Amino acid sequence: MIITSILLVVVGFTLITFGANWLTNGASAIAKRLHISEFIIGMTIVAVGTSLPELTVSLASAFSGSADMAIGNVVGSNIFNTLFILGICALFSPVVFSRNNIRIDTPICILVSLTMLVMLIGGTLSRIEGIILLLLYIVAMFISFKTNKPEENDEEDNDEKFSWVKSLLMLIGGLVALIYGADTTLNSAVEIARHFNISERIIAITLLAGGTSLPELAASLTAAAKGRGALALGNIIGSNIANILLILGSCSTILPLTMNGITTIDLLVMVGSSILLLLSALLYGQRRITRAEGVIFLAAYIGYIYYLIG
Repeated sequence: MIITSILLVVVGFTLITFGANWLTNGASAIAKRLHISEFIIGMTIVAVGTSLPELTVSLASAFSGSADMAIGNVVGSNIFNTLFILGICALFSPVVFSRNNIRIDTPICILVSLTMLVMLIGGTLSRIEGIILLLLYIVAMFISFKTNKPEENDEEDNDEKFSWVKSLLMLIGGLVALIYGADTTLNSAVEIARHFNISERIIAITLLAGGTSLPELAASLTAAAKGRGALALGNIIGSNIANILLILGSCSTILPLTMNGITTIDLLVMVGSSILLLLSALLYGQRRITRAEGVIFLAAYIGYIYYLIG
């Protein structure tokens, strides 16, 4: 059983690798054809697409009565996205922020995280709060579309120009491969974890969150390696916003969620990771996450995992 699960993890990672490459190339080509910024493509199409595993897992967890898994999945995914994925991306190539990323997009991400923290003070997310989150998602996307211009974010491109059909096929095919590969990897990894009697809370915040964030990890790493920092940054910020507003909003609208097992410290780490993202752009790195700051991000994530396990 364990050997089979390990082999499926390898198969899943292979699909993720190919899917991330297709997705990145297709998304970049579509951005250029539509004359919009790669950041916006990353924040919308790529972010929502790569967040589908979180949506699936959170909905399934809510309907099965494991609301702490639904909330823990989102909290853990956002922490993983910011600290681990952007930390790794910065090691490949410094992640550059535009002025709008600093003035608008990242502050929106912080405000969204704070909104979730405030709503969960009572320990539950009601249907009314779920509807509010969904409405806030529409507002957040509208603001980002209005404020991000192509000339502010785009990097120079010498890549092959793809046709509309090829671009769309690469985008859709990449998403399918990413999601199926992530699902295969996640299910197998959870089976391995349960075999060793790891608790549900630890699985939710670490393995489950990291597993459902594999599409974000693969897409962002591939984008960073190709020098498309705006696409990688847009994917992470967009995914974090979608995880809270779209995913938790949808889940709690269908079925009120209760915060069982997820602590205030977990929520504060999620908020703190968004604040750290803004500080890294404002201070030492001067509108970028440097390699040194990437190491700090990774160290912070490792420290958090150590706290969970300890």
